[in-house]
Amino acid sequence: MGAIERNGYRFEPEYSVINQNGAIHVYEQGDFREELKFIFSGKYPEASQIEEIVETYCQQHNI
Repeated sequence: MGAIERNGYRFEPEYSVINQNGAIHVYEQGDFREELKFIFSGKYPEASQIEEIVETYCQQHNI
C-alpha cells in the first residue's frame, strides 16, 4: 500500500512481516510530524487497518 494524502498531510505506511508491527509516518507540508505505531497479523497489514488508523488520526486532529 502506498502513501495516503489528505488536506496537506501525507501518511506513509511501512511494516515488518517478521516482527508483525508497522508504523505510519505522518508528514504535514513535507515536514515529519509523528509516527503512528501498530501491530498486525498475517503476511501484511490489511489496507482497511491502515485506512482506519489514518481516519482516526484525521478525526482527532480535525484534518
